[in-house]
Amino acid sequence: MESEDTKKTQEMKTDLNLLLECLKYQMDNPLSQKEALVTIHSICQQNSDAGVYFREIGGLMFVKNLAKSSEHSMVKEAALYTLGTVAEKNVYCQQTLCTSELFEDLIWFLSNNDSNTNLKRMSVYVILVLVSNNRTGQTLVRETGCFKILSELFRAVLSKHELNLSDKNVFQNYQLWSSVCGTLCVCVNNPQNDENQRLCCSLFPHANDWLKNCMMPEIIRPLCSFIGLTLANNTHVQKYFISVGGLDVLCQVLVQLESDSHKTLSSAKLAVVVTKTVDACIADNSTFGQVLSKYHIVSKLLALLLHESLDSAEKFSIILTLGHCTETCEENQYDLFKNNGLPLMIQALTESQNEELNKAATFVLCNCKKITEKLSLSLRECPFDENEAEQLEDINKKEKNIGEYWKKAKDILHRIEQLEREENEEKTQREKDNVSSVNINIQNTLKHLHTNSIGGGPKAEDKDTSQSRKLQSYKSHGFMSKTCTKDDQMKTLLKSANPVNACYRESGQSKTLYKANPSCNQNLQEGTFEKKDSVSQSSDRVFKHPNPIVKNRKQQLPVTDPFTLCSDIINKEVINFLSADDCPKIFKYRCSGCIAVGKSLNSRNFSKLLHSCPYQCDRHKVIVEAEDRYKSELRKSLIYNKKILLTPRKRQLLSNERTSSGGIKERKIRKNFTEEEVNYIFSGVKKMGNHWNAILWSFPFQQGRKSVDLAQKYHKLTRRPKFVAP
Repeated sequence: MESEDTKKTQEMKTDLNLLLECLKYQMDNPLSQKEALVTIHSICQQNSDAGVYFREIGGLMFVKNLAKSSEHSMVKEAALYTLGTVAEKNVYCQQTLCTSELFEDLIWFLSNNDSNTNLKRMSVYVILVLVSNNRTGQTLVRETGCFKILSELFRAVLSKHELNLSDKNVFQNYQLWSSVCGTLCVCVNNPQNDENQRLCCSLFPHANDWLKNCMMPEIIRPLCSFIGLTLANNTHVQKYFISVGGLDVLCQVLVQLESDSHKTLSSAKLAVVVTKTVDACIADNSTFGQVLSKYHIVSKLLALLLHESLDSAEKFSIILTLGHCTETCEENQYDLFKNNGLPLMIQALTESQNEELNKAATFVLCNCKKITEKLSLSLRECPFDENEAEQLEDINKKEKNIGEYWKKAKDILHRIEQLEREENEEKTQREKDNVSSVNINIQNTLKHLHTNSIGGGPKAEDKDTSQSRKLQSYKSHGFMSKTCTKDDQMKTLLKSANPVNACYRESGQSKTLYKANPSCNQNLQEGTFEKKDSVSQSSDRVFKHPNPIVKNRKQQLPVTDPFTLCSDIINKEVINFLSADDCPKIFKYRCSGCIAVGKSLNSRNFSKLLHSCPYQCDRHKVIVEAEDRYKSELRKSLIYNKKILLTPRKRQLLSNERTSSGGIKERKIRKNFTEEEVNYIFSGVKKMGNHWNAILWSFPFQQGRKSVDLAQKYHKLTRRPKFVAP
């Protein structure tokens, strides 16, 4: 894969070099230059690294100068289009081209009367690419005067409100005007630029005029994008837009589109676009929502919300606009109730799974809470005029279920909170059940352990190990981590499960049980202290007359997990340590690996010592078995491959085997140094000194040459008498 990528990269570089040479040597042939520029555009569009390489070889600046100096319009258009494509695909190329000189050249193209529409459109495209996501470009557009040219084009390109897009000239002018709208949007947004937003305020009257006189989607969509981005997060611009009647115009357009949405689907989609623009105007200042009450926008938005063709994102935009409309304006809140908006919000809250849409619906419900309380008051407490009282009575007759809907909303919220509480209670109950089951098991374990330790005999020891394994299994299932979380608490529980350790702690360290964490169960401590006397009374019999260890005891113990195995070993070591004075004969049956502590042991004699011992402990038994398994696997592999050696051998023997197996050792073919190679050596020494690797890589020596060969040849040549360097 790497070789293929490298090959493609090399081919791309070769193509760009050839195309650049073609541009330079075909100055009298505009068609060839145009084809070369189109090819460069396609290469850079497919590969972003191509633009970087094209900039490194100077192609970017050459195309820039070609667009300025060429006399042919087609070459200028192709050059500008290529510059825009390269800058759009690569940030470094965008920064290289983002200069005041290029903006001045683009202004000259736009202001020149001899420039055709397509050339102006390509110039606007380059401006859009240079300004997009670039604050430096936004500043240069304003400071170089390019913004003024764009404003003039915005006003003058389309002269008539009645557009016939089937006409070729009209369609080209419309494309130029649409490109200008998109460039102005980029100049004020992403990143937001307050100064450019204020400059765009001068274009609002012209935009309002177009919205009034033309209801075509091709005009409304670019204008709404321009107005919405110019108004975004700027209160000063929003106030100016309302002062020139922009919000009234948007409301009129929205009313017209909503009435047409029942007939055509495109009108409903376009009404959502206008709704977003209205929301951008009132989002930062909810007092502007009073303007909407004159046109009953809330009722129109509720009717638009019922349209089946809208998706969740479009419904979210409508509900969010309703939230900003009803945030402080009581007239809009009243209009929402009057048009059954509350049931729609509750329905959206219950049926939709979109989190953002649910938040917007909740926002609307919270805004209408106060007006709901006012409407719920009786007519006696709120003195109204006769007409107002009659209106309220009519409303109460028509909307008897408003209070019920509000109760439903509260019930839904209450139900959600109740489900969360029940879920939390179930979790806590599960934890308590787990803890109680562990406590019961531990108490039963301790009872069995104490009774077995009093009875004595080999059964006590077997039950001791089984009970300790049960405790370990509880721990592995996660129950012990709920009751005792610390390591010392875990050790205390394991020690208390062993009757030997319990008796030993009673005789010398009886206070250790009191140091357990209070989070551990009290029943465990009570069960331990209730039977303290009985255990201490039977301790004499347990320790004074221990049962001798059976020889085949190691075969009876199955291989368990490491934690249980280590706990068994520790318990046995404590037994042997405590009974050392009374039973010195036990040491006869101990593992020789455990006894031979003072001897000087290594990997060889320790393995022999363990293999010769008939009474291996569990720990050393595991070690011996692992070693035997490893050696057996190694022997099997040696059968299949005889070259694997268990011990290292001398180099001479290995080299003899290699030469004998392959026959006569192959010698290096001698190649005499040519005069050119000798010249390479001396010129390399002059430039680089005695850096033979660098010399070897810098010059085309014969295949098989090494740096040592070059050094030896150089020293032989310099030692000759009467030698003169070439």
